[in-house]
Parts: sequence; C-alpha cells; structure tokens
Amino acid sequence: MSESTDPSQPAGVTSLPLVFDEPRGRRKPPPHLADLDAAGRKALLEERGLPGFRAKQLSTHYFGRLVDDPAEMTDLPAAQRAELVAALLPELMTPLRTMEADQGTTRKTLWKLFDGALVESVLMRYPDRATICVSSQAGCGMACPFCATGQGGLQRNMSTAEIVEQVVAGARSMARGEVPGGPGRVSNVVFMGMGEPMANYKAVIGAVRRMVDPSPDGLGMSARGITVSTVGLVPRIRQLADEGIPVTLALSLHAPDDELRNELVPINTRFSVAETVDAAFHYAETTKRRVSIEYAMMRGINDQAWRADLLADVLMRGDWGWVHVNLIPLNPTPGSKWTASDPADEREFVRRLEARGIPTTVRDTRGREIDGACGQLAATEA
Repeated sequence: MSESTDPSQPAGVTSLPLVFDEPRGRRKPPPHLADLDAAGRKALLEERGLPGFRAKQLSTHYFGRLVDDPAEMTDLPAAQRAELVAALLPELMTPLRTMEADQGTTRKTLWKLFDGALVESVLMRYPDRATICVSSQAGCGMACPFCATGQGGLQRNMSTAEIVEQVVAGARSMARGEVPGGPGRVSNVVFMGMGEPMANYKAVIGAVRRMVDPSPDGLGMSARGITVSTVGLVPRIRQLADEGIPVTLALSLHAPDDELRNELVPINTRFSVAETVDAAFHYAETTKRRVSIEYAMMRGINDQAWRADLLADVLMRGDWGWVHVNLIPLNPTPGSKWTASDPADEREFVRRLEARGIPTTVRDTRGREIDGACGQLAATEA
C-alpha cells in the first residue's frame, strides 16, 4: 500500500494494487443446480445414483415456485427428498442481517457465504419495477479509492449459483409480500454490488444465462432488464458483445481524461479512456443496446464544467444515440475526504452534456442511510 501524492486526491488517500485473480487455494462452494444447465443437472444426479428426471422437478421448485423448504416439494419421494435436495440445492449463503430504508422499500441484506466470506445485496422497489443490486465478488480488486468495496481488497470470486441465489432470495421476498406494496416480482438485476463483474466473467455470464433461461431452467427474465457494470476491462467488454445476450452495459467512467481517471479508476493505467470508450461503442454497435456511462460526481475533483465538455467530446461517436450518461451524487464512505458536488455544479454539468445532445440523468440515490448506495457496500458484521 502506498500513499498517494497526486494533487487531485486529498491527503491521506491510499492506493491499493490492482488485483485481477482471486487468491489461490480458496475452497469452492458445493455445486448447485444454478451452476449448471438442464443437462448438467440431470448428469449430476445420475452420477450420484439418483434419477436424472428429478432435476427438472427440483429446478421447477427453485426457479419457478421459489420454494426453499424441502417439505413443500411434495412431488419428490419422501425417502429420496433429502438426498435429492442435498445433491442439487445445497445451502450456499446465510442471511446475517437485513436493514431497511425508504419505508421498507429498500432492503440491504448481509450474506455469509459457506467459507465465511461476507457480501451484500440490495433490493429496491419502485412504483413500476423492483430492482436487485447483486454482488459478483467478495470484495473487489479494482482499488478505486472513493469506493468502500474497492478499498477492502478482493477476497474471492463468487460462483454462478451464489450470484443467482441473491436474485432468487429477492424474488422470494417480493413474491411473499415481504416488501411494502404487496406481492410482486423482481424485474431488474444490476451487477453493481460488490466486485468487478468482468473480473469474474465466467460465473457472471453463467448467472446471466440462468436469469434469462425460460422456466424451469431459469428465472425467465428479460435480458433487457439486466445491467452488467464494469470499470473497463476492455477485452471482456468485447467478449460480452459476442455472447448473444443483449444485457445493458454500464461503464463506470468517472473521468473523461486519462490523468484524472488513472487516479480515480486505476484500471485506466491498463486501458485508456479512448480504448475503454471504443470498446463500449463496439458493444453498442454490436448489440444495438444503448450503453450507460456511470459518473460519480465529486466536488472539485471531476465536476468542473470543462470536464463536462471533455466528456461530451469523448462520447461523440457514431450517428445514433448510443450512450446515456448517469450522474451519481457521490455517496459518503467512512474516512473519505471527498464529498458530493454542489447542486449548481451538478446542474451545469447536466446542461452542458444535454446541450451537446447527450441524454443525461442524475441517479435517484437510495439506501444511503443504511450504507446501501453505490460505492458504500463494505459487508461488515459491525
């Protein structure tokens, strides 16, 4: 760990190294039906001397009926039920604490994984939709200094099933009417919780496939309701463009110039702003899906009017509306010296982007008081 000497950072801000790979020797969670496609589930049961056709029944209970009590799986033979459930539905994560905000419509859950690692997910209900923000890693190796998760370092990657379980748990809460507003369903998933999704690419894509697979093989969600966020792992952005799953790509840019972005988003020392935006534009061109540019507004750091003009220059590509800028009022994290932008500076930033024809919105921040907003997830038991 080294002390930053960059004038754009407040004194006392430390810099962590970029970490792309999880530590070696970490135990893997037990296989779960959400890790596997339909054929894989059938094969796993047969390997254990169990009837393969039961895999579809178990999948229907998990994805279709959102059942978590084996006693409710009455179509499974009582003598084999425990063995079947143990084979394909092992317990992966235990809820330790749920905190609420916004009259109960924002719910942050702290999960303990099988090996003791901690992660968080946030369920947010709006009048027209319900969105769950999921984690893809325990911790994060991208070392962004203004983000609580990034400053905690990377513990390990999450499995496909551990990612999916966060969504299924949220779907259960909605279906059972545990969130104010009556029974409902999760319509949107955003990979904006703990971790860099593109650094855990295989598991994240597996999770996305389980979400969009039709029931009973998956949750039957629309790919258009799923957003995969990244700080800019360029090769993975280009790979995602070829997956044939038209999810929304969200690029956490946070600065339009390399000098500042090298400090705020250290991956920029590997892939420049130009390379990163090129990859995002390629994604938009390939999928015909508009890309969201995430930009955390930090007072006196990246919110100057001239940076709005520079951001517009950087994003001027093609002859169609391929991009949308999502400004995020900076959320406070413990020990951070940065603060949110002055509202007048924020309005001027929006005005300048819109004057250049770039659609821009300011994100409605929810869960700040329970440390559930963007950049605040630290997953501590305290």
